[in-house]
Amino acid sequence: MRLVRQPVPILRLIASFVRTRLLTRRMKTRADVEEWQRRRIRSWLRHTVSSTGYYRDRNVDELDDLPIVDKSIVMAAFEQFNSAGLSSAEGWRLFNSNQQRDGYIIGASTGTSGNRGLFVITNAERYEWLGVMLGKLLPAFPFETARIALILPLHTALYDSANRTRRLNLEFFDLRRGVAAIAPEIVGFAPDTIIAPPKVLRWLAEQDHTLAPKRLFSAAEILDPVDREVIERRYRTKLGEIYMATEGLLATSCAHGTLHLAEDVMHFELQPVPDSDLVSPVVSDFTRRTQVVARYRMNDLLRMRTGACSCGSPLRAVAEVIGRCDDIFELPRTPGARSVPVTPDVLRNAILDSDRSITDFRLLQTGPDELQLILPDTVSPGAVIAAEMALARLLQKLGTQPHISTEKRILLPPAVKLRRVERRWHAPRSSE
Repeated sequence: MRLVRQPVPILRLIASFVRTRLLTRRMKTRADVEEWQRRRIRSWLRHTVSSTGYYRDRNVDELDDLPIVDKSIVMAAFEQFNSAGLSSAEGWRLFNSNQQRDGYIIGASTGTSGNRGLFVITNAERYEWLGVMLGKLLPAFPFETARIALILPLHTALYDSANRTRRLNLEFFDLRRGVAAIAPEIVGFAPDTIIAPPKVLRWLAEQDHTLAPKRLFSAAEILDPVDREVIERRYRTKLGEIYMATEGLLATSCAHGTLHLAEDVMHFELQPVPDSDLVSPVVSDFTRRTQVVARYRMNDLLRMRTGACSCGSPLRAVAEVIGRCDDIFELPRTPGARSVPVTPDVLRNAILDSDRSITDFRLLQTGPDELQLILPDTVSPGAVIAAEMALARLLQKLGTQPHISTEKRILLPPAVKLRRVERRWHAPRSSE
């Protein structure tokens, strides 16, 4: 494994922070964004991508020359996508034993679907990531100090860099211990900024405590409007969003609450999803050097905003992160052979709009024409009937009539990512 020489990390953080803030001021039009990307991508292709094993024998003059890859391809040949020469097996061994290797930092996704992904970066890249985050999320930094509570179900050394800056105090809280167990520690830390999944922010909002954060950011899960309403009402502040994955920082909220793609560090190809107004992103992170993320197909569903944001940013805006492609229900058409795809947002809205007393639910596809609707045990019989009827009407209108079974139970925040609409059944693959 080759050790990469690194600049002083804090200088990398400062440079990244300053560049992020300057770009915010300098990029006024789409032409500015595209020219910035063009210059950075050209250099990245020449110096990083072309020297990486998977692309070494390929034409890398233009981004479009590269093949589209996905998680299965990258994980099967992980050592060919990183300059550290780290294999998937070695990476998992180091990660699971909480070890690092030769100045490299190894992390992993939470793996909601059971298909976890690895990433490897250098210490300098870790500080560069932090500089971008600070530049986007904390407009008054470093003139104001910040106490950030980061509440996530998985800790990596990526987050530890923040603890080494004088003006910033970041404390990680491990959600795997349970939100009730870590809540007193969060209150004791007295953060002015909280970054957490919406299920955690909502749980905290519904408790009686002394937390009074100035800034709130939803991360690591889909933010549903019903959760946003509860959180913002309790804390009387606008809830921002951070859209981030193993593949990198994808989007952050502006001061107006609009989620903007991080096009200053990432290139996005937005591919249309059939039979919907949604897109699925193919991303290229032109700032990372150790692990190449080039034309990487995400499994996410986005609805893009059509109008310009009043903040004036030329970065494209996301109206809503809908969910995952894996959670598009495939239901039998009546009559006909072709299945009916139904996206998670359509199903969610039908249930939540059926009765205002319904503020949580789970909807699972458990068979080819079997749906399971789970509602809180506190809702009334009338609300249950309203939800069932709304769901049945929607599906019938779309040309399908699956069997819907309903039950009531206590709904607690899960330890893993919350997916209110989840497809647990998939058609068996043909052997042909």
